[in-house]
Amino acid sequence: MYCGNCLRDNALVHSLRESGHDVTMVPLYLPLTLDEPDESAKVPIFYSGINVYLDQKLPWFGNSPTWVRNTLSRRGLLRLAAGKAGSTRPSELGEMTISMLKGGEGHQSRDMQDLLAWLKGQPSPDLICLSNALLLGMAAGLKAAFPVPLLCFLQGEDSFLDALSEPYKSEAWQLLTRISRTVDQFISPSHYFADLMIRRLDLDRAKVAVVPNGIRLDGYPPVAADPPALDASSAPVIGYFARQCRDKGLDILVEAFIRLNERGRVRGCRLKIGGSCAPTDKPFLDLLRHRLGERNLLGQVTFHPNIDRNAKIQFLHSLTLFSVPARYGEAFGLYLVEALASGVPIVQPRTAAFTEFVEASGAGCLFQPEDADSLASALETLLLDHPKRLVLRQNGLRAAHGCYSTTIMANRILEVFQSLISRRSS
Repeated sequence: MYCGNCLRDNALVHSLRESGHDVTMVPLYLPLTLDEPDESAKVPIFYSGINVYLDQKLPWFGNSPTWVRNTLSRRGLLRLAAGKAGSTRPSELGEMTISMLKGGEGHQSRDMQDLLAWLKGQPSPDLICLSNALLLGMAAGLKAAFPVPLLCFLQGEDSFLDALSEPYKSEAWQLLTRISRTVDQFISPSHYFADLMIRRLDLDRAKVAVVPNGIRLDGYPPVAADPPALDASSAPVIGYFARQCRDKGLDILVEAFIRLNERGRVRGCRLKIGGSCAPTDKPFLDLLRHRLGERNLLGQVTFHPNIDRNAKIQFLHSLTLFSVPARYGEAFGLYLVEALASGVPIVQPRTAAFTEFVEASGAGCLFQPEDADSLASALETLLLDHPKRLVLRQNGLRAAHGCYSTTIMANRILEVFQSLISRRSS
């Protein structure tokens, strides 16, 4: 499935390489699913999802021959295995999460040894950066092998950890709190999430930098792009583009769409639903289709699962408004930048990083979380106010180009990198 963190990391590496920096991107668990060229394509996959699972379930598998482990790390086999399921369920992964956080003392110690051996054969790094805090079980091994600064991105780990069953949930947070003290710098995509993780991991605030996520703007309209001509005969289109699941609040948007149509002030409104869709998401979508069918609205809704980058940009360009009313505390929401870059105003719940993002960009409005009536009212107000939408559109284009491009993101992260390297040198 498409993962916002993977998309962000891949875009960051691409931008750093374009600036002349030597960056090695190491894929873990599974091949990356991206809508842009894979910056890790020539690097072996470590901590192969199959090996990690067998290490956890079979005590003797850690001593299996190297050729067996390499075979189980092949991209084709991993894609085949991953395609048979959906995303991971935290409630089923408590023991494995604890094992991974224990690093060299966990069941996946062989995976760590393989990774360290490969890294020692590469050019010596100036620094090492982990993609998210759930990988911090590697911290001790990496610090011992490479006396360089260790950084870690914060990328919404709390929702996964809080979904673990007890006693694993409490133990995982305790392990992370202890391990986090060995990290030289954290980078959070929002002030909201920085504050949350500072509190939950008892972090030193000075060790947490905030750098908003960014996207490549190729294919998106420029800041001065003319707005679409207003055609009184064309129906407005509300759009959603994220994983098609309950956690992202898709059912809330569907219910708001139903109520918007029942009010009758906005005629002929349509809903377009896009984003990643795993096999486990299909029963949920079937329920939504049934609900829409009961209200004779299914013909006004289209689904666009797992589309590529070009199709995604075309999808976004066709929208009048955009909303992903996620239920959990989203650390950022890369899909919001994509909407802004397309000139589409956003309508988001007044919670988590959404409030910060909407206020900073000036490109949307907020509604009460998990309240379909509140969302319907917010959508209705903007759909009936074309001049307001034009202002929000222009604000969004300016924000996307001035705050949320990969170039800006990479430059700000590079400043953090260089500061740590210079401090170490001095």
